Amino acid sequence: MDPVDALRRIAFLLERDRAATYCVQAFRTAAGAIEAMTGHEIAERVTAGTLESVRGIGPKTAQVVREALAGEVPGYLRRLEEDTAGPLAEGGSTLRAVQRGDCHLHSDWSDGGSPIEEMGRTALELGHEWAALTDHSPRLTVAHGLSPERLRRQLAAVAELNERWAPFRLHTGIECDVLPDGSLDQEEQLLEQLDVVVVSVHSELRMDARTMTRRLVAAVRHPQANVLGHCTGRLIAGRGRAESQFDADEVFAACAESGTALEINSRPERLDPPRRLLRRAVDAGVLFAIDTDAHAPGQLDWQIFGCARAEECGVPAERVITSWPADKLLAWSGR
Repeated sequence: MDPVDALRRIAFLLERDRAATYCVQAFRTAAGAIEAMTGHEIAERVTAGTLESVRGIGPKTAQVVREALAGEVPGYLRRLEEDTAGPLAEGGSTLRAVQRGDCHLHSDWSDGGSPIEEMGRTALELGHEWAALTDHSPRLTVAHGLSPERLRRQLAAVAELNERWAPFRLHTGIECDVLPDGSLDQEEQLLEQLDVVVVSVHSELRMDARTMTRRLVAAVRHPQANVLGHCTGRLIAGRGRAESQFDADEVFAACAESGTALEINSRPERLDPPRRLLRRAVDAGVLFAIDTDAHAPGQLDWQIFGCARAEECGVPAERVITSWPADKLLAWSGR
């Protein structure tokens, strides 16, 4: 077994299982260190017992490398595969089987933990035909949001990767902050260049319901808005966070009228919108995007959580834009 593949697979499974970041990073860092070495150097270090002297490689990761080079499935990986073999969620498999992409993922250009290339490569390995890179916009400084200049550089980087990845396509995009007045936090000219624009509220989540309704309606009606992200802003893990208050029927009617999709956010701590609102959105006739909001490669496998909730609430597969081929998606988004 290739030791880099073994280390990456371990990191993926740990992320998928919501392990601590420091633990995951140990294996991703080791994979990078091994990848930078020649096969001859790796073999020499294994023979001499000096793998652990390489920066970024510790006892556990070195053992994975030794076992992989010996033709074995590393014990750490084997145990992890056994422990995580069961399904992540009950249900959702029918809808997950027809998903072609993911409209919401982050890289280390903003608050994600891995490079763009790692995120795109993992989406491809999971069977996606496309994915949309949606790092944060400038106002979200805590998430290292992208200034217009940095976003332009990212567009060039994605274009270079797409030349190598075809037919898989990494769509350009952004998770754009919805400002308190409902306007979007990025230059209009730049938004017009992007394949997918996810609009999300990250600030002043407790404003009164009438004002929040106006804010969301203005955002989803923006000509460049494609997906309304995690609409209630709730968190259901840890200390939690209550849902933002707004007139859901009015917001969903605006989504249906404007053609803006409602995100079914698959992150376990979000699972947004709640089921009662998801059922109302189905009745309102909106489109949906079943997204992972992944900040690490292993989290790209969380889409099943959103698929399970979508099936439970009667979301029609034909109204799920993440099940569409890339050309249909781009025609719909107007890009």
